[in-house]
Amino acid sequence: MLLAKSLSRFDALARKVVRVVVYRNDGRSEIVKQQAGDKGCAARITGLIRWINDQVPQNVHIGEALRTEIKMYPEVAVRELVASALIHRDIAITGTGPLVEIFPHRIEITNPGGPLIEPRRFLDMPPISRNEKLASLMRRMGMREELGSGIDRVLTAIEIFQLPAPDFAVTDGNTRATLFAHRSFAEMDKDKRVRTAYQHAGLMHITQKRMTNATLRARFGLPDHEYTKASAVIRDAQDAGVIVPDDPENKAKRHAKHVPFWAARLPSGAVATGGPT
Repeated sequence: MLLAKSLSRFDALARKVVRVVVYRNDGRSEIVKQQAGDKGCAARITGLIRWINDQVPQNVHIGEALRTEIKMYPEVAVRELVASALIHRDIAITGTGPLVEIFPHRIEITNPGGPLIEPRRFLDMPPISRNEKLASLMRRMGMREELGSGIDRVLTAIEIFQLPAPDFAVTDGNTRATLFAHRSFAEMDKDKRVRTAYQHAGLMHITQKRMTNATLRARFGLPDHEYTKASAVIRDAQDAGVIVPDDPENKAKRHAKHVPFWAARLPSGAVATGGPT
């Protein structure tokens, strides 16, 4: 699966290749182009990522003298999520392989099989791979980051691009990661705002920092005088059970610090749970 020049020569592997489909609209009714690789992962992943990035819409920035085109999504995020789909797929499932779908305003990366870790814990839990030998070889070949750093890098890159938080979900027994194109705060719905706040709090926590109203405003690109909008998102995220106050005794809401639910301070003798359902 990693080094083969032609997977189609192996009956058991022919349907496990990575497929990339590009759609004209945000639905699946009209396919513009598609590609199904025949080579093993190592033989084609660099070319695959390059081809995917070439299909992704670009943002055009016109400066004082130069016209520059900027990729809509950070390449490191696309590369890491595609590599993760290859590593974490359930190869026991026959007749299907990883699927990358490119829409005008999102990318969906789907791999066969449900995750071994609850999706909301991808950031903080040590990764578990169904195919550890494959994962180890891909890391040694420089095709994937070391254990534990992949999702960190994805979320960091997404924050730098100020994109909505990616969605990690389980659908029909498959694991799906969705990257969204840029949307202003006003264009995001409540779920996207809450998910962005949760992932921001998690990323801050694992870097020994804390989410505040100010850091969340910066994450959303909100000016300082719109702190009430950030406060509303924090309140919604608390109501959803995905973040909690770092110091419950602090009543100064505007300067309060928050952490993801899995980093909550526990009373003596208490045991952490899996979080909200």
